[in-house]
Amino acid sequence: MITLPTTFLTFLALAATLVPFIGAVVIASLPREHAKWICHGFAAVTVVIALVIAFAFGNDSHVVLIGFGDTEVLGLTLDRVSVLVALAVISIGYLVALYSIGYLNEGNREHPDIGRRRFYAFLLVFIGAMAGLVFTSTVIGQLVFFEITGACSWALIGYYETPKALRSAAKALLVTHIASIGLYVAAALLFIFTGTFAVTAIATLTASQKAIVLLAILVAAWGKSAQLPFHMWLPDAMEAPTPVSAYLHAASMVKVGVYIFARGLLSSGGAPEIVGWVGCTMAIITLVYGFVMYLPQIDMKRLLAYSTITQLATIMFGLSISVFGSDLAFKGAIAHIFNHAFGKTLFFLVAGALSYTAGTRMLPQLRGILSKKPLLGIGFACAAMAIAGVPPFSGFFSKFAIFAGGFEVGKDHWLLMVFVAIALLESVATFAWFLKWLGQCIPGKPSEAIANAAPTPFTIQVVITVLIVMSVCSSFIAAWWLG
Repeated sequence: MITLPTTFLTFLALAATLVPFIGAVVIASLPREHAKWICHGFAAVTVVIALVIAFAFGNDSHVVLIGFGDTEVLGLTLDRVSVLVALAVISIGYLVALYSIGYLNEGNREHPDIGRRRFYAFLLVFIGAMAGLVFTSTVIGQLVFFEITGACSWALIGYYETPKALRSAAKALLVTHIASIGLYVAAALLFIFTGTFAVTAIATLTASQKAIVLLAILVAAWGKSAQLPFHMWLPDAMEAPTPVSAYLHAASMVKVGVYIFARGLLSSGGAPEIVGWVGCTMAIITLVYGFVMYLPQIDMKRLLAYSTITQLATIMFGLSISVFGSDLAFKGAIAHIFNHAFGKTLFFLVAGALSYTAGTRMLPQLRGILSKKPLLGIGFACAAMAIAGVPPFSGFFSKFAIFAGGFEVGKDHWLLMVFVAIALLESVATFAWFLKWLGQCIPGKPSEAIANAAPTPFTIQVVITVLIVMSVCSSFIAAWWLG
């Protein structure tokens, strides 16, 4: 049985998924010089669709698109979590498309490029796959879009076609595909236990069945979100063009993992504590590892890669804490998905703007940014403060909710209190480390690379300005939206 959406909002959710795929087909059919404008146009239409969904959203809605009898194979779910996350992944996809118009050209001092069609086509497919994954109501739907995002990451990480880029692309594809076995297992077991693939069916399982299915989903989530033991693909993914790195690390690939885990917990009707203990333990181990790996990095993008690993560990930690009964920690984790998306995109796109204009992203060579490139200097500082969780920037408020939820449940579980203390120390240490680089890179006399920097393209300036505003405002949007 195949049916069409029965309500206006579910129709728009389907459109948000399909429009980018249609745009990719159009790009493949027309000459290269039109690709960037087609990509920008279709991404803009998708943003408008996402905004209409957000403004018109009232009550939760669900529709079955493909089903056989009582077996739901593919459907759409709109609720406060899916709409908020979809808005982030789609809007950042649009900003990355706009940024790429200025970034992918022969004036780029680090990577001169003509902006080939496949970059823009795969970027649109990525946006559509992310929208589909966020709105899908079944584990089999998650699995389909999970694999599409893997294929897109492979194509985009290897975009420059250097030997290292191609190896890194293959590594990302293989590692995340191995982790996807967890989602295959979860889909198979859910069907065996309930006769359907609907994520909401998890709530009907016994405690032991829930634990098995949710832990299988967690394995897949570790792979996409670059958590130990599947973390190794993410730093090497820096071989991608910086707009791709921004989208991979901020709003798309890495957010797949934390989102499918969040959706599983939200639909479970109460997860067994073993899921929380496993999730918390691995999150804290990943958090400490990621911070230690900050320390030797001088390549700005590799530093941000390990920062992404730790930020996702913080989200995983918040989600896992919620298993013990903290709704505040769950909302904080969802808000951090939204906040981190904008803050980390800003940081990566500032790094890309510096490499475009100065020809390097090596931190020791970047001094006096504020005096020569004030917008990039402000963007650097705002992004660092947002990621480190310094008020009034967005990361502070979502991290505060996660830590508050941790202290709330830690009263009854002393080991959780230890975990929360470690996470809090890591957050403070992250602030100290970013403060070090702020002091070295932002003020003072410009270094040779900064002094000789080329002009920053207009589209890059526009995107960075928008993201600076969002690095402050996103937390208020998320808090208001989630209640």
